[in-house]
Amino acid sequence: MQALFVHGMGRSPLSGWRLLARLRRAGFRTHTLGYATPLQTFDSIKKRLVVQLEALSATDDDYIVIGHSLGGVLLRAAIAGLPPGTHPPRQIFLLGSPIQAARLAQALQRHWLYRILAGDCGQLLASPARMAAIGSTPIPTLCILGITGWKGRLNPFEGAENDGIVSVLEARAPWAEKEIRIPAIHTCLPSNRQVSGIILAQLAASSVSD
Repeated sequence: MQALFVHGMGRSPLSGWRLLARLRRAGFRTHTLGYATPLQTFDSIKKRLVVQLEALSATDDDYIVIGHSLGGVLLRAAIAGLPPGTHPPRQIFLLGSPIQAARLAQALQRHWLYRILAGDCGQLLASPARMAAIGSTPIPTLCILGITGWKGRLNPFEGAENDGIVSVLEARAPWAEKEIRIPAIHTCLPSNRQVSGIILAQLAASSVSD
């Protein structure tokens, strides 16, 4: 089986190296997609991702996709944009990936530095309309959510559990097959050992049910 990892905003494919190393040890062939939000629009990155998904679907192996934060948003949009007849991923794993407009992005969307560094992708994350337009994902989806974030009176997410960047309420998908919360912060989700364990366990369980 193959696995494609798409990193979050401000990160690089290297952010997933621990996760991908564990998957390779389990027998996966791994792939990544890199992007730079200051230089590329959301649609231009999505188009590159569609091409990569088409290439994976053309092989004999099943494949899964894993998206951290913005990477999950890109994957959902790319899957929705696959040409008819393209074999979709077997499963999608979303790591702290917002499903609706992100509160933090909305707070920062007019700040000049955020606008430069986050670009069009940052504006999409802040837009309820653009986020809603991506819609649900018609394949088995597992949301892995960190809950080691802001707490008490300092919590900027109106008391909701969060990973420091995205709240559980923002990353919850009502159409997802399963939701698992773990003690982790947003940035460390891809490298968290529990995440790779959850992914492998979920795939093993789905193989048995098949």
